[in-house]
Amino acid sequence: MAVSLAARIEAILYLKGQPLSLATIADHAKCDRDAAADALLQLMDDYAHRDSALELLEDERGFCLQLRPALQELVHELLPVDLSTGSLRTLAAIALKGRIAQTDLVDLRGSGAYQQVQELVEQGFVQKRRQSNGRSYWLEVTEKFHQYFQTEGTNLEALIPARSQPTDEVIAESTDDPD
Repeated sequence: MAVSLAARIEAILYLKGQPLSLATIADHAKCDRDAAADALLQLMDDYAHRDSALELLEDERGFCLQLRPALQELVHELLPVDLSTGSLRTLAAIALKGRIAQTDLVDLRGSGAYQQVQELVEQGFVQKRRQSNGRSYWLEVTEKFHQYFQTEGTNLEALIPARSQPTDEVIAESTDDPD
């Protein structure tokens, strides 16, 4: 039995587990972009009209299959995460920076960050990519992080309250010697 292009693309999105551009999808499906676009529209329509745990979404990063928001509590029930406080803080630092060199992270969090990063990579929350100069790694959160912590489309830096900076006047007053 021949498999439809839409089914093939659905399998690609499922197996990749991350947003993919139209060009990447067409390349993996071994078809042209127009055919991939048509198949994606068919898939989106199918998912919109069926009672499924998954949905097909498009955002600025591309197309992806994800669990419907109404079922997100199952992620926490069935896939609990056991991370230490230090690992959670390291994960937060990586997420807030967006992308950070491992050496910079170690400067920020201390040498324990090496082990914490390894734990986060093993659990699928962080990916490591060797820098072009080969001296360190770039660290970034993965799609699993966004799905698990439900941060899709959220500007994480915007969640940090602005720290008030001392004004020049306050600095001048605090450095003056009393007479």
